[in-house]
Amino acid sequence: MKQGLYEQIINRETMNQLTTLDPSYEIGKEPIDAEEARKLLSNYISTVTRWALKLIREQTPDEEAVLAQIRACNEIISTLKNNLGEEELEQLKVDEQGEILTHVYSKINSIRGITGEKVLRPATPLSQSSLFTGAHSEPNMMNELKHEIVTANQIDFLVSFIKWSGLRCLMEQLEQFTAIGGQLRVITTTYMEATDYKAIMELAKLPNTEIKISYDIDRTRLHAKAYVFKRDSGFTTAYVGSSNLSNPALTSGLEWNLKVTEKDSYDVLKKIEATFESYWNDREFKAFSRENGEHVQQLKSALKKGKEKGLEASHFHFDIMPYDYQKEVLEKLEAERTLYGRTKNLVVAATGVGKTVISAFDFKRFLQKNPRARLLFVAHREEILKQSRETFRYILKNLNFGDLQVGSNQAQSLDHLFISIQSLNSMKLTEVTTPDFYDFIIVDEFHHAAAPSYQKLLAYFQPRILLGLTATPERMDGKDIFRYFDDTMAAEIRLTDAIDRKLLCPFHYFGVTDSVDLTQVKWSRRGYDLHELENLYTNNKIRVTQIINSLKKYVTDLEEVKGLGFCVSVEHALYMAKVFNEAGIPSIALHGSSKDEERNTAKHRLISGEITMIFVVDLYNEGVDIPEVNTILFLRPTESLTVFLQQFGRGLRLTEGKECLTVLDFIGQAHQEYNFQEKFRALIGKTKHSIQHYVEHGFASLPRGSFIQLEKQAKEYRFSLP
Repeated sequence: MKQGLYEQIINRETMNQLTTLDPSYEIGKEPIDAEEARKLLSNYISTVTRWALKLIREQTPDEEAVLAQIRACNEIISTLKNNLGEEELEQLKVDEQGEILTHVYSKINSIRGITGEKVLRPATPLSQSSLFTGAHSEPNMMNELKHEIVTANQIDFLVSFIKWSGLRCLMEQLEQFTAIGGQLRVITTTYMEATDYKAIMELAKLPNTEIKISYDIDRTRLHAKAYVFKRDSGFTTAYVGSSNLSNPALTSGLEWNLKVTEKDSYDVLKKIEATFESYWNDREFKAFSRENGEHVQQLKSALKKGKEKGLEASHFHFDIMPYDYQKEVLEKLEAERTLYGRTKNLVVAATGVGKTVISAFDFKRFLQKNPRARLLFVAHREEILKQSRETFRYILKNLNFGDLQVGSNQAQSLDHLFISIQSLNSMKLTEVTTPDFYDFIIVDEFHHAAAPSYQKLLAYFQPRILLGLTATPERMDGKDIFRYFDDTMAAEIRLTDAIDRKLLCPFHYFGVTDSVDLTQVKWSRRGYDLHELENLYTNNKIRVTQIINSLKKYVTDLEEVKGLGFCVSVEHALYMAKVFNEAGIPSIALHGSSKDEERNTAKHRLISGEITMIFVVDLYNEGVDIPEVNTILFLRPTESLTVFLQQFGRGLRLTEGKECLTVLDFIGQAHQEYNFQEKFRALIGKTKHSIQHYVEHGFASLPRGSFIQLEKQAKEYRFSLP
């Protein structure tokens, strides 16, 4: 036997091992306590039984294995006949049908746990303890809590703080639970001002709900986190660990939580319940009611942040060294060129992971071996070109690198040229340079390359290296851009990968019911008729009121919103800004005719909090970085998957203090030609099921920390296609 501590019942095997020990060993023993005997001996019998059943399973054919194990169990039970009595003994024997009872619900006046013919239940067992570590391969903690909520009879939450970003993902289930008589109790604190005022107020709206709060903002004794789900059936469960009620803690964080069950950890569960009761009756925790003005004022005072909002300049900073994931892409590019001889390469990377940075480091490596190398960087917007040149200047440590040829900018040299595709064609660059003039050509947003304006560029120039960059290579019109790269992607970081790797922030996507019916709007190959959409959306006060109410419903605090609203036309954007301002939500409209100064100051005003919303038309789709954006409103249907993801990506940048991106997509009755499926596949990645399957059964394939919810009517609108 090994030296060390033990807590093991001494059986014959152990006794024989002890007798063989050298007399120099000290052996510790103590009698079994009468109160502890039941637990210790039952655990020992369980261990022996498991071992015996394992041997039976290994020695019995598959078709007989279950029955053989059941009969062995019944033989064990039979040995207890002198203690149990004949009648009780017969009742406790396992039925040889070999079945497990999974639920009992009345078919009359009962909706608990039932959705159509499917009975909801947690993915992990109700009778066995489980450990959640936040690993991507294990069940999602948030989804488990949802299923625990709707199948419980009473619920107790004990958390240090509650964030609206986490609570709102559970509100639908909590509303269902409390509406049918479920009792909910919550204990929390205002420590470190971490709890959201809105979260408490929304919880307090629920029927059959009691809340107690510690208002000590300087210190707290409560750091515990526990979620207890009591069931009259005797299958109570509890989650105890490190996760507060916040989105990162329940989804993307590396949090550890142990699921304890009444069936295999009865004593532990009873201690959890007893401890919760002691806290509930502790005078430190005060009852809260939203109907009591003093309670509300006390909560506001305890959570008052007092942040001073100052105007800060917005700068774009780039590290001199690439991140690890960027190094991976650079290594794959090098492998494609050196191992496979592919000099034309496509990099597919989600908006926000630094495609331009990768291209700059790629060129820097090429430049080290070819000091006289000429560069052509092609894009289709001035903002993209200016930011790209700045990126190259930082990484190459040369603040004079590169010339711009776009708009009013006239290049002084062609050697390192950042040019728009429009300027390239208008200045007839292919007529003043030879095909091999440029050694290294980068085409940003390469999905545009299928357009006629790019054909002369791609057909004429013969560079030593061609690098294409895009977030969305799959075009809705079916045109193929992979043919330029031997149908190969050199490297790929999709949206789901980027969020899982914490390169982008998680998102919460809410499909919100839109009262506007689009079924009769004129439809062409390009999609909806924009003029008809403008007429439906502009001066529609009912719709705007609904949009404002939805914004207030889903966001934590309107004062902290830094949002973009994507509109169908200039008139629509102007109207949205006007009505929002009238509602006390500072907003502006930006469009193609807006002056540069107005665009630049808009960013600063949004970041500083001077304005809450910017309503845009054909702007901020690409090449604009405002990491602070935390809310996006889709106020029009977007037919292009590329545009949809680009607009979505405007809010996915990481920045300090930003938990997640809130996306409100207003969904009306759609034209039968309108396709939602591809947009959802872009958000959840590859899937073997239909999107409707995931809407009905949960989005199990979502990136960590992300969340999708469709309001009932919006769900019907979305899936009304023939």
